[in-house]
Amino acid sequence: MSVVNKASQLPEKQVLTVDVEDYFHVSAFEKVINKSDWQSLEMRVERNTYRLLELFEQKQAKCTFFTLGWVAERCPNLIKAIVEQGHELASHGFAHQRATIMTPDEFRADVSKSKQILEDTSGQGIIGYRAPSFSFNDSNIWVYEILAELGFDYSSSTYPIEHDLYGVPDWPRFKYQRPEGILEIPVPTVRKNDRNTGIGGGGYFRLYPYFLSKRRIDNYLSTEQQPYSFYFHPWEIDPEQPRVAGASVKSRLRHYLNLSRMEAKVVRLLEDYQWDTMKSVYLDK
Repeated sequence: MSVVNKASQLPEKQVLTVDVEDYFHVSAFEKVINKSDWQSLEMRVERNTYRLLELFEQKQAKCTFFTLGWVAERCPNLIKAIVEQGHELASHGFAHQRATIMTPDEFRADVSKSKQILEDTSGQGIIGYRAPSFSFNDSNIWVYEILAELGFDYSSSTYPIEHDLYGVPDWPRFKYQRPEGILEIPVPTVRKNDRNTGIGGGGYFRLYPYFLSKRRIDNYLSTEQQPYSFYFHPWEIDPEQPRVAGASVKSRLRHYLNLSRMEAKVVRLLEDYQWDTMKSVYLDK
């Protein structure tokens, strides 16, 4: 009888993603920061993203950068550096508007504008999209028709968990082809007692000690035999960022928790796994 080595079946490379937005773009602060004020606020996303590019180069990691058109418009050299270093550039929309609060026409205009800016600046086609705050759910499945119409190949806009700001717990946990022609790549979860728990990064990764996050990732890889994808933001490695006044206690806790520890934890993650882009791992293009 032949014995299959389960470890040999594990995905060789995992997927690294960064949502390129600044601290004042986040949905948690949208009630206390007006979009009209963005221009007057200290922009820190460019410096923080360059720091991530340095780390990724040091650790030989490739990444998909889901980038706001608003950022690309103001930081064209950053966009060029991302593609020159062999990373994938993808869209995070233009103005960090959640898809759940936009009409189809508003969504089309926002995403189309972002795609055009990213393509014009980088000189490359943009095939990937991630909705701000993972805001695709049962109320707006029309978004997939629009993404297909605009020439996208894939989306990573769903998180199959229960959460007060987002989440579609009854949607698929692994990549699947939508009838509209878009490949949807959900954020990873582990399932226990008929409940999904998020392990994809962001606040969960900052909250838990590294050994626990790694244990969950390893369990996901060995149990599910699926590539793992990780997401975070440039502002998460910036403990010196300005503090936003007027935000709720919950929002402030989520946003500022363990920022000073995040970069070191990301470095450990880069060292413990091999990382590549969404396009390379999931689409093989």
